[in-house]
Amino acid sequence: MRNGFPSGQQIEIRAAAHRVAVVEVGAGIRSYTVGDRDVLDGYDEREMATAGRGQVLIPWPNRLEDGKYDFGGATHQLALTEPERHNAIHGLVRWVPWSVAERDEARVVFEYALHPQPGYPFSLELRIEYSVSDAGLRVTTSATNVGQRACPYGSGAHPYLTLGTPTVDPLVVRAPGRTVLHFDERGLPLDEEPADGTEYDFRTAKAIGTTRLDNAYTDLERDADGVARVELRRPDSSASVSLWLDETYGYLQLFTGDPLPSVNRRSIAVEPMTCAPNAFRTGKGLLVLEPGASTTSTWGIET
Repeated sequence: MRNGFPSGQQIEIRAAAHRVAVVEVGAGIRSYTVGDRDVLDGYDEREMATAGRGQVLIPWPNRLEDGKYDFGGATHQLALTEPERHNAIHGLVRWVPWSVAERDEARVVFEYALHPQPGYPFSLELRIEYSVSDAGLRVTTSATNVGQRACPYGSGAHPYLTLGTPTVDPLVVRAPGRTVLHFDERGLPLDEEPADGTEYDFRTAKAIGTTRLDNAYTDLERDADGVARVELRRPDSSASVSLWLDETYGYLQLFTGDPLPSVNRRSIAVEPMTCAPNAFRTGKGLLVLEPGASTTSTWGIET
């Protein structure tokens, strides 16, 4: 901790009343405020990130069963970073220092070279751009395969939205998923079903109530520009927040944090994902990057 902060260098970008703090460790978002209101349920600069708050999930989001997968004619074994469930979780870049490549008052670009390692013997150059304006936050993630062979790739993000209520129960949510994925006791996809008519259908706005959410969604409803949106509002005021994701994100996770003391129903994680949980094994939504190929995905928050 060269500067004494567990998350390394602290970088603030701002525009009008919008202030975003991003960090060197994992290139994640530590906080986002508009005026005196928190938009994200973040963490203090003297703390480590807990519950995945604000973290970047590359080269896979969510869980990978047994940390094992087959690709390119070989079987690969990753470290079990969720040992209690015997899974590898949320990729390889959450706890490594990223470099600041560009920076101005309202924008910062982080870069990281992901070198071959046990379980993921592939080479990626990664780039994340955070920019803020009076319209909100925009996050653009790019990856380039700089190795000599094809590699599996997925990405995601883990922001927790808040509107300042003690719990999320009274908040009204509208979310675009037509199909909902259910998970087993290890947090792995068990089955999927149409969301229509279930308690997990939020395509028509409704209060979260007592629903425990830890579900992925796909078949997302989108506008004419290919953008899908999750909208959150307080029924007792005009306060609202919206998270949008472009068409490269085919999956979305909603999580009310019930089992985690640091976030337990205090906020709701809205997680854009380019692929399904366990995609390295199932192939659902998985992107294969050929040598020299790149991919770019963008999501953002509006208030």
